[in-house]
Amino acid sequence: MKTGAQILLDCLKQEGVDTIFGYPGGRSLLVHDALMDDTDIQHILVRHEQGAAHAADGYARTTGKVGICLTTSGPGATNLVTGIATAYMDSVPMIALTCQVPTAEIGNDAFQEADMAGITRPITKHNYVVTDVKDLARVIHEAFYIARTRRPGPILIDLPSDVLGAKIKPVTSEPSSRRGYQEKPTLNQNQIKRAAKMINKAKKPLIYAGGGITLSDSSDMLRAVSEKGQIPVTHTLMGVGIMDPKSPLSVGMLGMYGAWYANMAVGECDCLIAIGVRFDDRVTGKVASFAPNAKIIHFDIDPSSIRKVVQGGVPVVCDAAEALEQLFDLIDECDHSEWLAEIAGYREKGPLPRPERDHLVPHEVMEAIAAVAGDSPVVASDVGLSQMWTANYLPFAGPRQYITSGGLGTMGYALPAAMGAAMGNLDRPIFAINGDGAFQMNCQELATCAQYNIPVKCIILNNGKLGMVRQFQKVLLNSRYASTCMGNHVDFCKVSEGFGVKALRVTDKSDLQSVLQQAMDIDGPVVVEVPIHPDTYSFPMVLPGNDATQMVFEAD
Repeated sequence: MKTGAQILLDCLKQEGVDTIFGYPGGRSLLVHDALMDDTDIQHILVRHEQGAAHAADGYARTTGKVGICLTTSGPGATNLVTGIATAYMDSVPMIALTCQVPTAEIGNDAFQEADMAGITRPITKHNYVVTDVKDLARVIHEAFYIARTRRPGPILIDLPSDVLGAKIKPVTSEPSSRRGYQEKPTLNQNQIKRAAKMINKAKKPLIYAGGGITLSDSSDMLRAVSEKGQIPVTHTLMGVGIMDPKSPLSVGMLGMYGAWYANMAVGECDCLIAIGVRFDDRVTGKVASFAPNAKIIHFDIDPSSIRKVVQGGVPVVCDAAEALEQLFDLIDECDHSEWLAEIAGYREKGPLPRPERDHLVPHEVMEAIAAVAGDSPVVASDVGLSQMWTANYLPFAGPRQYITSGGLGTMGYALPAAMGAAMGNLDRPIFAINGDGAFQMNCQELATCAQYNIPVKCIILNNGKLGMVRQFQKVLLNSRYASTCMGNHVDFCKVSEGFGVKALRVTDKSDLQSVLQQAMDIDGPVVVEVPIHPDTYSFPMVLPGNDATQMVFEAD
């Protein structure tokens, strides 16, 4: 006989789980007690439940496995909500295990009761409330199956404490499946052939690729298709790393804070091949003028994403990897040298800015990080200016090297996500790049890094401001800086040392690389504070509601 808590852990091990990020409470006592007797699963004690969700997210994004977080009921469970929503928006396979009051007390406003199924229904791919221990094993395996297949996403499993304590004789679980749920859509051969004909006829084709390429592990195939057809590729924020930035076929990141030349390529192309993207508003700008000259082909595993934003075109519901494999056989070897030269002209006319200043500027910081990071670092960036500077200036030669909160734009993501990434990538250098505002959202996770000696190198780009909001205020509100001054009241080195983490501070731009190298030479977590001038922004940018090719290049 085994308890529900023991059966839960057995099922997790069968699914290959080796790490859980969690925080205990009264209703999760039995699970944490069972973990004491299980040497195959490591439990990482975070300092806030949101940190557990982001850590599970970072683990999942960088390994391709399902990330696991575990909390008690009530506030412990509700503290996961932001992390679950972050994973949902970016299609991250994650399972949130929330313990619950006993089944007899559900609905009675018991102490620390919260309706987690109801609360998270809009931000999960699926969720469960297990009311009978006999269903537990089936639910766990089914949840993993749903989380990792088709368009991945987070699953919540609510576990009443009496179910965790109930004892039954374990039974062999049947192979995971769910009636009415198709693991992978059937590729329509007529549509893929139609798409290939359009591509072969195009004079100015452009691939617009995103996170679906990473999720399907098809970046190599994307590069092969691009090379064979001599088709340039622009990518989204979620697609950073799917193309080698040194390739002449790589056009870089498009969108609101992307490269002007990438947006111009979209504006001038005659065939836009969208793969694993959802035409996010941060990419399209004014939808009516997005890719105005192009016939659009949209490959996506989720039919609800097709024609959701951009109407018309050729829809192909499919797995990105399968589509690219077939496209490789169907497209012609072409010479698009004139089109590539036109894009090169845009790049020469409007490159990403690399200004020279007496003070440190973002591209210098990113170049210095790249110099000490080695060949295959994992970098988690927070949102705001630090996110755009990292995505635009730090080169990533492969997928799953760069992670960030794209769809939800969650401040406080970088440090706990990097912590989770480190647990799944023990042999790779790990960085968390934050602004000073975002760092203060989840800085308590430094204590977790110190306790487990998780070697995250945490870079704080300190401008004393909420930089991206301040940029909007400067450009749109005539420099009326309302509630965006953080001041310089926090000594981040002392804060870090208080958590047991070594800290370094860059005092002059000439010291930047040597300080970063010193951080790399220290075993374990390190915080590096880097001063950034408060009037340093991310340009060019597309103003809200404008055509994506009409970018603003200066603050004034």
